[in-house]
Amino acid sequence: MKKKVSIVVPIYNAQNTLERCIQSLTEQTYSEIEIILVDDGSKDNSLSICEKWKRVNEKIVVVHKENAGVSEARNTGIKTATR
Repeated sequence: MKKKVSIVVPIYNAQNTLERCIQSLTEQTYSEIEIILVDDGSKDNSLSICEKWKRVNEKIVVVHKENAGVSEARNTGIKTATR
């Protein structure tokens, strides 16, 4: 039985590289993954990019929160992960 792997991606104003990052994650060959995108209060189009990907890939979970820094965003993603 394969174990589920949760990939947590803290995001803050990353619209220029976010599409490439998410595409790379969705193309992984390991099937038992969940991709948790944590938007840490971005002021650019990062959240809308995340939401777009969530609509087309059921493995993606999007969390939006007030800006509190990368550590807090990462911890939020870990708390969101299913075990």
